[in-house]
Amino acid sequence: MSLSTNSLLRTAPDVTPAARRLAHLLALITLPSGLWRIALVAGLPVANTAIVLPFSERVQIVGLSLVAEALALLSLGLVQRWGEVVPGWLPLIGGRPIHRLAATVPAALGATALTGIWTFAVLNVLSGTTSGGLDYFFPTVLQKVVLLVCYVPLLAWGPLLAVLTVAYFRRRTPAQP
Repeated sequence: MSLSTNSLLRTAPDVTPAARRLAHLLALITLPSGLWRIALVAGLPVANTAIVLPFSERVQIVGLSLVAEALALLSLGLVQRWGEVVPGWLPLIGGRPIHRLAATVPAALGATALTGIWTFAVLNVLSGTTSGGLDYFFPTVLQKVVLLVCYVPLLAWGPLLAVLTVAYFRRRTPAQP
């Protein structure tokens, strides 16, 4: 059984419009923070301009942005055909159905981890226990506002991924008579 790439990029059958919109929102939720990090690496004044990042840290920051966006894009697999059927171009297993737990378990673990990570990060910032203090890294009100606007959406990433994961699991679970 061979599936074309075009058919794998389509929304899977029985996906609600709300779930489809949520998956696309999740794919974009990391974009503001990623753009903020790239602006930081590019030397734009999104943080204290006296801070000079070594090359290795710049690479790590850009890498973090790319990995976060790639992980966010995986949420599309919870509503598209490639989250239900292995792409046909893969040898030996191409075209085979994906067991619902193969997507549900990693997505649920990711949702739990993201919720914990971003809750801890917010509590850490709000308590003022960040090293050097928030005012040192972001001396102007505008820098703090831009940081908040870019990072607050990440608080929703874990819980919204959990909602989408439950919807995927329910949709892929066979109805019992």
